[in-house]
Amino acid sequence: MPPPPVAWSDADDARAAARGDRHAFQRLYRQHVDRIYGAVYRLAGYDHARAEDLTQDAFVRAWQKLADFRHESAFGTWLYRLAVNVALMDIRSRGAQPVGFVGEEDLPDPGEVPFCAAEREELERAIAKLPPRARAVLVLHDVEGWRHEEIAGELDMAVGTSKAQLHRARGLLRRMLEPGESS
Repeated sequence: MPPPPVAWSDADDARAAARGDRHAFQRLYRQHVDRIYGAVYRLAGYDHARAEDLTQDAFVRAWQKLADFRHESAFGTWLYRLAVNVALMDIRSRGAQPVGFVGEEDLPDPGEVPFCAAEREELERAIAKLPPRARAVLVLHDVEGWRHEEIAGELDMAVGTSKAQLHRARGLLRRMLEPGESS
């Protein structure tokens, strides 16, 4: 595959890809796949196989919609938003309720509580156990940096519901990650 010309940008590659240049799209893919996979992986509950599928779906959708990209934002921003939408549509298609909370009976047994809450793997497992919509709010707000207004609009909920979901998700995480806690 030929390298891009000097001073070539994502916007140039996006324009070329929209005209059918597969090499330009391959450069965009390589440039953005890690960030897209990371965001989708968290939204997919840290399920690698599902995240890989959703990442590929996002890039297929991007290829199909490149002609609609208006270059009003950076290509990476547009692609990221498209990928998050793909992941959120997957959450919706799996029947997630607008406000889904884990009941006390669904919390892990004390033997399953992580030994060290600071370890990333333990945190990821705990986040993966959150209900899909609560996990989406937590990931979009705390990890991806979205505002509650953006989350509410994207998930079709009130801003107050987004805030309540976040508060509840954080509380559930604390309970799941506290060693030796039992009810």
